[in-house]
Amino acid sequence: MTVTYTARVANARFCGFSKLLLAWKGSIYKVLYKEFLAFFAMYTAISITYRFFLVDDQKRYFEKLSIYCNHYASLIPMSFVLGFYVTLIVNRWWNQYTSIPLPDRIMCTLSGGVQGGDEHGRLLRRTLMRYASLSALLILRSVSTAVFKRFPTMDHVVEAGKKFESLQSPYNKYWIPCVWFTNLAAVARCEGRIKDDNTYKLLLEELNDFRGKCSMLFHYDMISIPLVYTQVVTLAVYSFFLVCLIGRQFLDPAQGYPGHDLDLYVPIFTLLQFFFYAGWLKVAEQLINPFGEDDDDFETNWLIDRNFQVSMMAVDEMYGDLPMMERDRYWNDSNPRPPYTAATLFVLRKPSFQGSTFDMAIPKEEMHFQPLEEIAENLEESAKRNHNLALFNRLLGSAPSPTGFMGGALRRTSAQLQRLTRSVSPDPSFSDAEDEEEKSLGRSAGTAGSMPSGLGLDITQSTICSCGGLISSCPPLSDAEFHKQGERDGIEEKDEKMMEKVPKIPPPTAQASTGRRSPLAVGQVKSHFCSSNENRSVPDFFQPISDPGKVMTLKQQPTNSKAEAVCLLTVPSLEVSTFPENSKRKQMLAGSQWVASNGQVQCHCAGLGSEVTGSGSKVKE
Repeated sequence: MTVTYTARVANARFCGFSKLLLAWKGSIYKVLYKEFLAFFAMYTAISITYRFFLVDDQKRYFEKLSIYCNHYASLIPMSFVLGFYVTLIVNRWWNQYTSIPLPDRIMCTLSGGVQGGDEHGRLLRRTLMRYASLSALLILRSVSTAVFKRFPTMDHVVEAGKKFESLQSPYNKYWIPCVWFTNLAAVARCEGRIKDDNTYKLLLEELNDFRGKCSMLFHYDMISIPLVYTQVVTLAVYSFFLVCLIGRQFLDPAQGYPGHDLDLYVPIFTLLQFFFYAGWLKVAEQLINPFGEDDDDFETNWLIDRNFQVSMMAVDEMYGDLPMMERDRYWNDSNPRPPYTAATLFVLRKPSFQGSTFDMAIPKEEMHFQPLEEIAENLEESAKRNHNLALFNRLLGSAPSPTGFMGGALRRTSAQLQRLTRSVSPDPSFSDAEDEEEKSLGRSAGTAGSMPSGLGLDITQSTICSCGGLISSCPPLSDAEFHKQGERDGIEEKDEKMMEKVPKIPPPTAQASTGRRSPLAVGQVKSHFCSSNENRSVPDFFQPISDPGKVMTLKQQPTNSKAEAVCLLTVPSLEVSTFPENSKRKQMLAGSQWVASNGQVQCHCAGLGSEVTGSGSKVKE
């Protein structure tokens, strides 16, 4: 019988495990005492020989050999090899226990699924349960020596063992009773003893689970831990202590060897080390096959008796056995409580657990609700502080680029002018989605930090005017020329007059430019429209203009090397070329939107690809 000491250690107390040290059955003393006595006898024999039978020269040679063995004995990885091996053995031992087939689930399914209180129904249930128990008995007989001694032949298993022996198979035939079970269950289903298919399916699923555990026991018995691993561990332990027989000897203190100042005769710590390491190996030997006849092996014969008796009672004697239903003693009690004995009466005095924060104390001044207005103000202040901090971090963490800053500033200023002009004279051709797209494009262009499409790149761009026509391609802004301050006084006066009528636009904030400001002064770039015959792909919703006269073009200006720096918010002025015919011009301008301002005409223009926008001078008749 397996040694059970669970009740003796139910409560932790002073020296609670010390009582277990005196047990003999299933103890380490019973398993290891023979090896321990042999090791101590061999050590004593070598020690006596060294002290009394060796001459001085032989003693000196033995002492050198002892020091050498003690030095290199630590190279054997005892703790690692033995610890990993025992861990593997313990996991395998527990998995084998959980694989023992128990009939409890299948007997409950049979008792509730196979109907009939007559003799035939009783015979069906008992026969099905006997087949399941026979399958478990056959597999336990195959793996356990104790069960095999109890049932050495099939005649000892069943009285009608001839039918089982008549089935020829070179393999283990523990599965045959399971097949008999399924065939008989199919007959019971056809006879109506099993009322529905769900019950029949549940019965077969429980049988398959039962048979799967039988199969696992068979595979655990067939496939052991690799022999080489067991040999390595065993050789490591025994070779280590064979070396310790010489290396752990007490040498003559008069010779002055390091670490040999005392002569205690009995190696206490070496014996303890042998007890622990060799005992660890014995634990592995005990657990590697728990179906033997050791003190701590599984009681397979007791399991067979218990399972057979319980299963037969459940499907036969207890079939249809129900206690009488009646009102319990707590029928009218709203707070039922099972009775307590005098030994457990102290439990009633303990308060029930309400939660870990149930007894938490909070000052009264901190328990009052605060007005929502104050909470909102605090949230706004914290949001502003966090927002300003984020902007400051972005300003510090970004690297400015002169070309990207100039291009982004031009685009943002033009986009703001365009949105402001739309607010004065709304154009239905522009939707809110397009406005949002322009904002996102402006932000991405301003924060990219790379060379914009209109600055420094040899590409052309198409511009679309709100009057419905497509402005032809223009050269890159890198080809624009710088002029003297005196030569552009007339143009700047026009721009200033126009800007006076337009509300002031605040400069782009740090959030819009994302830290792309640069102290580098740039010259004012004067953009003009020019004609071009390049073929460019245009979206389908824009109609191309076949007549080149209708296209606004850039006019080349003379180059001036003494360009002066101006504000980045200066809006590039656009000049619209004269149309060839007044009739065509009026036809084109019929569907467009113009805003008169101080004798000038402003035209909404949006650039494709880089969002170049601007306002043009009034078209002369």
